[in-house]
Amino acid sequence: MPLVNPLKFIKKAQEKGVAIAAFNVHNLETIQAVVEAAAEERAPVIVQTTPGTLKHAGIEYISACVKVAAELYDIPIALHVDHCPSYKTIVQCIRNGYTSVMIDGSELPYEENVALVKKVVELAHSVGVAVEGELGRIGGAEDGITVEEREATFTVPEEAKAFVDATGVDTLAVAIGTAHGVYKWEPKLDFKRLSDIRKLVDVPLVLHGASGVDDDSIKRAIAGGICKINIATELKIPMAKAIQAVFQFDPEENDPRNYMGAAKKAVKEVVRRKIRLCGCNGLADELEGYR
Repeated sequence: MPLVNPLKFIKKAQEKGVAIAAFNVHNLETIQAVVEAAAEERAPVIVQTTPGTLKHAGIEYISACVKVAAELYDIPIALHVDHCPSYKTIVQCIRNGYTSVMIDGSELPYEENVALVKKVVELAHSVGVAVEGELGRIGGAEDGITVEEREATFTVPEEAKAFVDATGVDTLAVAIGTAHGVYKWEPKLDFKRLSDIRKLVDVPLVLHGASGVDDDSIKRAIAGGICKINIATELKIPMAKAIQAVFQFDPEENDPRNYMGAAKKAVKEVVRRKIRLCGCNGLADELEGYR
């Protein structure tokens, strides 16, 4: 089936009290690992790319690979650009078949952020593409962008409601204590803040920086209203370790099919576990209108 707008299955997850797992990919093997695991788990899935990955691999290459994957498997698959600060790049992604976009204006003053997001919403909605916004800043480092802990700001519930009302975003990423990259401290999520946001905001809520957060906290966040969980670093680490292990066993190894095959297998195992943790396994068979 073709790539789909993820909003329908995100809302289904919200209705059922589960979450959709969204995975950042970087190459063919990570795309294959994510989609194959999702298909075997009968889970709708969001394949994500950062602007850095698009610069590395190319929007055209990434979109072509994911489109092929969507045609091969009978589960709903969405293609999403994550943390994109550029309107121009958003336009390029949409032209190349992306079905969901995240415009990240979190570094801008509030009114400028609202104006940028609203502009993207108007464009995306005109062609049936979903839009994710973000309010608050999540600490850590990802894709060459670093947000120090002291610079990170939690989402203010009342501002979240005003932001959603003003922009018309379909989903909202909230800052409640997670971080991008590898944690330097034990993450402690602000569940009271999440509850306050959920009471005021109707759109599905997204948790970024979920790699490294313990399973109990993830489950509690989902119970508190998180409907989409982003996983990035937790795929990179096992991938790197699998490749390292191949070369430790045989330093003369030179066949990419061997070391990248091991990497794919390691990533796939994590994807499968995260899908089950989010509770979205089997959800593809409950959805109507995708086949």
